[in-house]
Amino acid sequence: MYWPLQRILNTEKMGGFLILVGLMSICSLSFGEECIQELLENIDFPGTDITRVYSPDAQHCQMLCTQYHGCLFFTFIRADWTKDDRHFYCYLKKTASGKPNVQTPLLGVTSGYSLKPCNRESQPCLSQVYYNVDFYGADYRTLFTATYEDCQRVCTQDPHCQFFTFVNDVFTPVYIRYKCHLKFSWTIPRTSVVEAKVGVVSGFSHKAQMTQSFNTACEGKLFPGTNIPGNNIEELPSSSPQHCQALCSNHPKCTYFSFNSNGFSCQLKNNPDKLVMNAQDGVISGLAAHFCQLDTNWVTEAKEGVDFRGSDIRYVLLDDPETCQRTCTQDATCQFYTYVNENFFKQDYWRRCFLKSSIIIPAPPKVAKLVNVVSGFSQRNCV
Repeated sequence: MYWPLQRILNTEKMGGFLILVGLMSICSLSFGEECIQELLENIDFPGTDITRVYSPDAQHCQMLCTQYHGCLFFTFIRADWTKDDRHFYCYLKKTASGKPNVQTPLLGVTSGYSLKPCNRESQPCLSQVYYNVDFYGADYRTLFTATYEDCQRVCTQDPHCQFFTFVNDVFTPVYIRYKCHLKFSWTIPRTSVVEAKVGVVSGFSHKAQMTQSFNTACEGKLFPGTNIPGNNIEELPSSSPQHCQALCSNHPKCTYFSFNSNGFSCQLKNNPDKLVMNAQDGVISGLAAHFCQLDTNWVTEAKEGVDFRGSDIRYVLLDDPETCQRTCTQDATCQFYTYVNENFFKQDYWRRCFLKSSIIIPAPPKVAKLVNVVSGFSQRNCV
């Protein structure tokens, strides 16, 4: 098996192919229109890697491939792999043709295809539990529960919890037996890069789930011209203070944030003990809004002169940014977009509508073998 990551194919080299796809079906879900759900056990798709992520099984790996913007097919290394310790590796792959260049028999792996062309749930029910498997990292809260079922129930009832690991009654050391680890991953779209650029317009799908759903409405609190220094837990690109507030409100450890409009930088911060604010031009700070429904009207506002660079699914040729926005909203795979108008310095890019996406299903940062633990996912999407 050829494991080193491969460089993503240059967009220019694929230009003719992508334009053809866009003209054939502006709402096409992938490079190929065939829905292939079958998993191929002990078959490898060697090479053509985009990236590698962790996954507990081939079905979950397939879901990650489906949501990852460039992935067309994948190879997953199972727990019974014996050649080395690369268990639970999920290799996401693509080619210009949309099909693997070669398929070879290999024990301990499972391969398959993106489900982008298929009708599917964007937030599927992940009902499987995994014995002797640790979802390592991403902890934000721990408690003690009698069983893994109790741990999973707590995770399901906590809106921030996406997956868990439970330590059973024979684990060593003794003092952490029955410990339930609640874990977080992002459930709202995240743009990879946000930057100022003349001649482009960017925005979000009007169907994008940019906040968690709650019955109680609330108003977000913003402090214009104000910075809250220090206590950073994460820094993410964002297009507006409202976008930054949505990110902060989605994160269980975020108490407040600062948005830098010059660099489109969203600094998520954690300090439940004190709130220290300083005056600073170009910075807007605010408070997280946990367990209530923020206003999301900002999602419908297009950003002139702002580029959401990267995360491209594909592009299509369209006449205006309004049509690009509607195309993104109608496409089940698109979460945000960038449209290139005739003010852009490269004429070859004019009229391109780039459709974009990010992974929003629960995704553990690492999966590993560990005896006497049980891991699994929240069941909120299984009702």
